[in-house]
Amino acid sequence: MRKAKKVKITVIKTLNRDEIHGDADLGCSAPELTPTCPAFVEGQEFIITRGQPEGFCSGAWADIYRHVTTLKWGGNYPWMKEEDKYLTCCTDGFRPVIFLLERLPEDVG
Repeated sequence: MRKAKKVKITVIKTLNRDEIHGDADLGCSAPELTPTCPAFVEGQEFIITRGQPEGFCSGAWADIYRHVTTLKWGGNYPWMKEEDKYLTCCTDGFRPVIFLLERLPEDVG
């Protein structure tokens, strides 16, 4: 029987709203948004054993959960150069965050 593995999430890049959209009027109903996502900083890491980690943005978790689960249970993405890894992002259209997911050798206890 296959055992679940731990997965490490690393924040690779927090994209800046102004760099992506410039001065374009996108009709945002919240103009006071910070230029980058306030929930994450580049280099931040999370180790996943069970469920959403404490302090992790719920929207980002909903976006990447399926990829975390795939790696956790032994799946791979054939277009990635290295097995056990996947690059993904949240779907915030104003301030997206890019994450590197890595399956760790340790079983979930």
